[in-house]
Amino acid sequence: MPGAAFVRSHPAHLIAVGFGAGLLRPGPGTWGTAAGWLLFAGLGQLVELPRAVAVLIGVAGLLVGTWAAGRAGAALGHHDAGEIVIDEIVAFWLVLSLLPGGDRPWLLQAVAFVLFRLFDILKPAPIGWIERRWPNAVGVMADDLMAGVYVVVVIQLWIRLS
Repeated sequence: MPGAAFVRSHPAHLIAVGFGAGLLRPGPGTWGTAAGWLLFAGLGQLVELPRAVAVLIGVAGLLVGTWAAGRAGAALGHHDAGEIVIDEIVAFWLVLSLLPGGDRPWLLQAVAFVLFRLFDILKPAPIGWIERRWPNAVGVMADDLMAGVYVVVVIQLWIRLS
């Protein structure tokens, strides 16, 4: 498992491991998702972000995250090492950016968190297919994006049907 020396050796490594969230055990992906949620909620407490700005931040995160995941994956010798959690952070940020507001947004965010982790762990089609077919940084980011799409679709269906 990489440690502090790895994280300090290149800015991409620091970003890829979610500023240390990916080094936490057990379940680094869950810690990465939690870090994305805390980042979103924390920034939301400091400044009110319009949805379009939050989505643009997520898109920028995709670009930076793909670069960081590629560099860190090459250094670790595995393109989707468990310590790389920038994919969870960015994908969950985008999920949160797309959720509807309401009087209890934290409840909807908590449901999204659980759903995101389930989809990321179980990898229903095409998530697993993406992960297998794109064994590079793009695939690392894309499979979590697809998990995020599933979360948004399920929540939208739940809202419309309830």
